[in-house]
Amino acid sequence: MTLSRRGFIETAAAIGAALTWSGKARASRIGWRERRDLYPEGVASGDPDAHSVILWTRRAFPEGERHVLTVEVAEDEAFHRVIAHAPAPVSAAADWTTRVLVAGLKPSRVYWYRFTDADGNGSRVGRTITAPAANDPRPVNFAFVSCQDVNEGSLNAYRRMIFEDERAQPKDQLGFVLHLGDFIYELVEYPEEQKMRYDRIIYEVARIADGGKVGKFHYPLTVDGYRAVYRGYLKDPDLQDARARWPFVAIWDNHEFSWQGRQSIQQAGGPPRPGQTIKVAANQAWFEYLPARVMPPSGSLEHFGPPEVKNVPIDKWDDNGLGLEPNNLIAINSLIGYRTYRYGPHLDVIITDQHSYRGPDPFEDPAVAGWGPEFTDMYPEHAALIMDGGRAFNGGNPPAEISFNGAHVPNSRKDASPQTILGATQKAWFKDQLRKSKATWKIWGNSEGALDSRCDPQNLPAGLLKETWPQSTYAAVPIGDYGMAYHERAEIYDLVRDQKITGFAIVSGDRHSFWAGYASSQLPPGKFEPVGLSFVGGSLSSAGSMEALEHGFKKPDPLKPLFLVDRPGAAKPDWTYNLMTKHGVRSCLEYAKSFDLKRAHAVSNPDLAPHLEFIDHGGHGYAIVRLSAKEMRTEFVCIPRPVTRSERPDGGPLRYRVALTAKAWAAGERPKLVQQVIEGDIGLSA
Repeated sequence: MTLSRRGFIETAAAIGAALTWSGKARASRIGWRERRDLYPEGVASGDPDAHSVILWTRRAFPEGERHVLTVEVAEDEAFHRVIAHAPAPVSAAADWTTRVLVAGLKPSRVYWYRFTDADGNGSRVGRTITAPAANDPRPVNFAFVSCQDVNEGSLNAYRRMIFEDERAQPKDQLGFVLHLGDFIYELVEYPEEQKMRYDRIIYEVARIADGGKVGKFHYPLTVDGYRAVYRGYLKDPDLQDARARWPFVAIWDNHEFSWQGRQSIQQAGGPPRPGQTIKVAANQAWFEYLPARVMPPSGSLEHFGPPEVKNVPIDKWDDNGLGLEPNNLIAINSLIGYRTYRYGPHLDVIITDQHSYRGPDPFEDPAVAGWGPEFTDMYPEHAALIMDGGRAFNGGNPPAEISFNGAHVPNSRKDASPQTILGATQKAWFKDQLRKSKATWKIWGNSEGALDSRCDPQNLPAGLLKETWPQSTYAAVPIGDYGMAYHERAEIYDLVRDQKITGFAIVSGDRHSFWAGYASSQLPPGKFEPVGLSFVGGSLSSAGSMEALEHGFKKPDPLKPLFLVDRPGAAKPDWTYNLMTKHGVRSCLEYAKSFDLKRAHAVSNPDLAPHLEFIDHGGHGYAIVRLSAKEMRTEFVCIPRPVTRSERPDGGPLRYRVALTAKAWAAGERPKLVQQVIEGDIGLSA
């Protein structure tokens, strides 16, 4: 299949790109000489299709407002067979970044590219890969990653990815990297203010002028602040090498804008505040530094063209919690990141935005959140279902009050709409994309996990605590993602079931941990009915829950064995939190007593987590996905806690490598994951 020149012109116009077409191969005529010091953020490519890809770099100039580089694309690394060259404008208005859409390329091909200024000063050489043709039956390989905090860690995982990919057979090499958010952390620590957090060294990243501060964290309020953070992150050599090797397909999570923010509401550890100008600034910096097929307000890839907005309170909301204040609507729509990414016949990645259209948090009622104070981070599951569902709970008959252990509080959500993370417009689009997809595998790429996190404190022995958890309910462990967006998640899963959609799977991030299991609307005592697969990748470097727990139990706590136990002779505690999430509290207490995993599994609660096949709350690393007409294979590659940068060419040792494989299933069948530990020790994760 080929793309016509007219078709490319239409495609380029849709994202404001200039026409740049490949031609007959010839030797480079550019007097290029590498000057990485003049291109300190490296090069990158993004969102490839079968015939085109966006290329990126940054070259700052000390004078003038606009300069023009030349980009070359070649079939060989030595640039003896250059098939495209084009002007690549850089300007102060775009922080000296450039994005060039190159087309007329061949499917499933490796290409090499580089940028050169008028004096012959050149960027490093980048490598990119086009997508397969629509009729290419070969398997697809990609990685998904998230959460790369270089302020507190190192990106050894990228070095491991590169090391293994360079040595893999061509058929097994990665085609692209799906980045599921937290490319940056807008919360920046300064080393002189805080030398350590947990057992992590604080590294210099950026200085934010005219920003805000909460505790020891600084955060941007202007586009210059966000740009400074992106530039600081892109100084990381392993991130640069990864972007120079593979095209990235990206979507933001929360930290590209604001830690606890939603829509254009800025919130970083304090009260929410109007942040329309901040949201536009965050979108502009993301557009400038992440090459993607998204349309900026200017209608041109050359510069963003930020719309004028004011920071004003939002006092009118629609029924889904969307702020109707005009500046809010302009800000959140200044860059629309949700899109479908087609990659040959086997893969549609349907990418969604989890923060720009999100409604209010349904779990803010302190009367409900305060129940069971002895039970660390546990929320009555029946109360969570009621609060999430609002007026739609129980078929439109929500209770007037919520009861727990003999206490009764009014149901403050009785007349409210159900929680939405996607928002009405994006959700309708998402459902439509699912219905229309003809790919073998329909992968929902989002920044937030969808697997339930719950436990069974009703099975704790009597007398362990002063309080007793009622036998009638499980405990949900709040994470703030689709794991407790029960109603909206059920809408999607029911659509998959009712429309007989096969090959549905979710890949996500944000939780800083590895999860693998099944997409099901309900868990026991409800109807367990898997309609697809669901995965969460560990963070590349960001601190996770196990790290926090290791530093959080400073005094004796009767519930500590549910999270950590100190095994005699071990340097670090064992992570029983994995057992609690997958097998229940009885398994944790048995392991804490006997340190015998077989005995711990013997008292597992089978109704707690039939949706989980694998869980590692302390895992860092990345995931590799291989898709074919017959199966989906997801491999978790877990590395030790990346506190310091490894000097080894392979990025350092592995903790483990585990593969979870599912055969393609027919409509009405249940998917089934088969686990294989390839190397290393998965500890208490199975």
